[in-house]
Amino acid sequence: MITHKRKKSGRYRGGTTHGCGSMKKRRGKGNKGGAGMAGTGKRGDSRKPSIWKKEYFGKHGFKRKGLKEKINAINISDVEEKLLSKSVKEGGVYSIDLGKLGYNKLLGKGKVNNKLKISVKYASKKVIESVKKAGGNVLLELKK
Repeated sequence: MITHKRKKSGRYRGGTTHGCGSMKKRRGKGNKGGAGMAGTGKRGDSRKPSIWKKEYFGKHGFKRKGLKEKINAINISDVEEKLLSKSVKEGGVYSIDLGKLGYNKLLGKGKVNNKLKISVKYASKKVIESVKKAGGNVLLELKK
């Protein structure tokens, strides 16, 4: 019959280290060197297989260079409902400058009921066709 010796740490409960020396010696994390991802750098060989899956090392993805313009879009249905009151009507044609109103793209959701002359920076093909069918036109601003 084998007798098991009781662990020393069970007896010393008074101090911070419980009579077992430095805290780092009794951390209970094996050769990891600490808790969490500590000791998982270039030399943490025993941990590398679990880290490779998490893409821990190296650079990832792309970085965009330069500024990307934020698109503030509006549908043609919203133009007809909300913005016709802010437009100028000349000879049965409403002229609207969407750039001055804070929009830089025109999208084609909705029907066009009026003749519109719209100036905007970007517009979808669908909306250009639907405005032309109604008798108006879309003026796209030239890119510099």
